[in-house]
Amino acid sequence: MSLIKQLWIAIVAITFVALGGSLAVGTLTARQYLEQQLNIKNQDNASVMATALTSQLLNDPDPVNLELQITAQFDVGHYRAIRLTAPDGAVIVDLRSDPRIDEVPEWFVRLTAIREQPGVAHVTDKWQQFGTLALESHTGYVYAALWHSIGQLLLWFLVTVAAAGCIGSLLLSRVTAPLRTLVNHAQAIGERRFIVTPEPGAAELKVVVRAMNALSERVRQMLADEAQRLEHLRRQVQEDALTGLLERRQFLNALAARLADPDAPARGALLILRICRLNEVNRDLGRTGADQLLRALARTLEGDPDAVAGRLNGSDFALLAPPAADIEPWARATAARLHDVAGRHADAAPLALPVAAVLYGQDDTVANILARLDTALAEAELEGGRALRIDTLGETAAPRTQEQWRDILTAALAENGFHLGTTPVRALQGKNRLIHNEAPVDLLAAGVTIKSGDFLPWAARFGLTGRLGLAAIRAALERIHAGDKPVALTISALAFQDGHFVTELIALLRASPRLARRLWLEVPEDGIARDPGAFHAFCLAIKPLASKLGIKHAGPRFSALGDLHDLGLDYIKIDASLLHDIDGNEGNQSFVRSLAMLAHALGLTVIAEGIDRPEQQETLVDLGFDAIRDQGSEFLHDS
Repeated sequence: MSLIKQLWIAIVAITFVALGGSLAVGTLTARQYLEQQLNIKNQDNASVMATALTSQLLNDPDPVNLELQITAQFDVGHYRAIRLTAPDGAVIVDLRSDPRIDEVPEWFVRLTAIREQPGVAHVTDKWQQFGTLALESHTGYVYAALWHSIGQLLLWFLVTVAAAGCIGSLLLSRVTAPLRTLVNHAQAIGERRFIVTPEPGAAELKVVVRAMNALSERVRQMLADEAQRLEHLRRQVQEDALTGLLERRQFLNALAARLADPDAPARGALLILRICRLNEVNRDLGRTGADQLLRALARTLEGDPDAVAGRLNGSDFALLAPPAADIEPWARATAARLHDVAGRHADAAPLALPVAAVLYGQDDTVANILARLDTALAEAELEGGRALRIDTLGETAAPRTQEQWRDILTAALAENGFHLGTTPVRALQGKNRLIHNEAPVDLLAAGVTIKSGDFLPWAARFGLTGRLGLAAIRAALERIHAGDKPVALTISALAFQDGHFVTELIALLRASPRLARRLWLEVPEDGIARDPGAFHAFCLAIKPLASKLGIKHAGPRFSALGDLHDLGLDYIKIDASLLHDIDGNEGNQSFVRSLAMLAHALGLTVIAEGIDRPEQQETLVDLGFDAIRDQGSEFLHDS
């Protein structure tokens, strides 16, 4: 029970106690007053009537007339009993009325019984005592007056309570506003969202809020310091010191991860350029000029944030094309930019800069791709100067046109032509317990399966990313309903930036809260780095609906994610490019170990992507990983 409810219960209880006490005291006081007045009245009436009877006996001593006078007085007065007795105890007159009281409930009469004292006076006949007169007034009017008095008291008390309740509600709402803020702050910390709230005016709450804010600030500073340290470590072990591009081993790891990624396009492109006779370039341009040339070429390769650039050796640079790039226009445009840079930096000394590009499929191996790339580069070198050689792997089919892509996507939305794959994610310990099933989204068109990496860029161009995302989420909820196993679905950056998509998603999750609790939503790291503000708003909107939230392909751009301490994330998936041959890469081991420690400090589950050799499991456990994405290898199986 909330503290606010307890306060209201206490207020209501105190109010009713005050009401009961007021009614009891008011009733007893009124009854005592009325009893006193009634007894005085009885005595006064008895004295007056005894005097009148004494006068009558002096004038007319007839007992019959005396009784008639007493009866007449009884009839016109409000008496319950009049009794006249002789000195010897004989009853001369005894008149009584019905004690029934119609206006007052019997329970009230019993509860407030009035102790009436009869008025007593003596009647004399000349100088001798004639008798004793005892008179009791009718108490019905007393009970009626008491009943009406209590009713008015209760009515005014209820009016006062209602007015006090309204005023109290306003005051309580104002007083408890800082308390509600404190409760929300505590709930946020429980959800691993370390937010900062303004300090309230109440001294008691100010101390608590100040301590909680200090905790959030410490977590924020810890995250910032650790992210800075991790970025420094990543650059040391993964990047070329001169150009800032990925060194050879890490670049090849990124290529292997792209080949193993179920969400990647079915086709990709890889470009390589070579600075021929680099020693002569150093001699002609000088070391400083040569370094400037290398950095300029590196900046050109890094111009596209979706591409991955690396320096394979002193003279060779490589570029992994963005998803769904059209290889020939992309390769020619990239080569033109590189040759332009070379011309500006080495115009006095002609520079040979051959460029080669190859198209590969996901069934290719890294060794095969590099072999074909070396062949194409050798052919470009033979042509001399700044030649470009493109190996399309015998591709003869014409690419789909824009209209064809539009027709494919609209037909898929209309006919629900989507297929969710199944890639289990299992705990590294505990008999390979299933964490969730990762569900890559494929599109079915004319019997052909199109991977999400191929159709999502076209969906973004047509503004259909949000609709495609909602269709995939509906399919995931249906799968959860059918099998009741958790499903993880990737949300693109363009989707969570779409307000309509977020609104529809919230409606879907609210309509199926039981299913929503088993839905895991994950966003790629590079999408978060582009718009961390939109991702922050997305997390705050989705987290109360109990869905699990996580980051996918995390690590390469971890320093660009901004603050993670107030998002309430549940898990993080480390990118496969950092884990390829992890058991033999000490530099990446240091980086991912620190990344896992930081994630655990924030309460996140750490999941490995792209592991396909059983001997790597022990290394992952030592590095602090909690689970692994099954790449189809046989060493992970249901218990």
